[in-house]
Amino acid sequence: MNIYNAHWIDLTHSLSSDIPQWNIDCGFKKFITLDYAACDAEVKFQVNKLNMVAGIGTHIDAPAHCIKGAKTIDQISLNQLIARCYLIDVSNKSHEAYKISVNDIFDFELNYERIQKCSIVLFYTGWSQFWENNAQYRNNLIFPSVSIEAAQLLLERNVHGLGIDTLSPDCGDSGFPVHQLFLKNDKIIIENIANARQLPAVGSVLFALPMKIKDGTEAPLRLIAKLDV
Repeated sequence: MNIYNAHWIDLTHSLSSDIPQWNIDCGFKKFITLDYAACDAEVKFQVNKLNMVAGIGTHIDAPAHCIKGAKTIDQISLNQLIARCYLIDVSNKSHEAYKISVNDIFDFELNYERIQKCSIVLFYTGWSQFWENNAQYRNNLIFPSVSIEAAQLLLERNVHGLGIDTLSPDCGDSGFPVHQLFLKNDKIIIENIANARQLPAVGSVLFALPMKIKDGTEAPLRLIAKLDV
């Protein structure tokens, strides 16, 4: 893999105190505990303190998020976090009640290629356009999501995980079937993806690198993709 002759795409939303979150309160606060002017030294520093929930912004769900005794954030291997990436774009048909279907996946495979095992599939619904509008993005936990049938098909393809540019592949009143299915099968879920429309359908490598939290069930991550040029 040539990292120098490559184009990189940042798929990560910046963390701040006003970003959308599953609960109404964002759950992220940044405090300045030492500012430059108060630093009585020749070299000045600013020191920050963070207070946040783990499942904030662009983040990853480990199997232990839903399954007691399953793999935690620090136990996910790099082989599962760095993988071939597919982007399935449903933004031309998506709406707040849209459920990504098996036909969306079959159409993608007809136009490109069969989804390979050990890959990560990202869904671009276009919902990320509302990221700066907290209420509209959250939308009472109604947003484009993934059908259980589509998730089952991806499981049959033996992917490492899936991601989506909404708060979750499951809406608030769904009973979280995609979470249950994927996480009990030792897969990962990535939520709140940014800039997915910049990705090609095929031909990128995804790097999903979370904070390595011991026994963690969720973690913010820096999500980036590498495109060969």
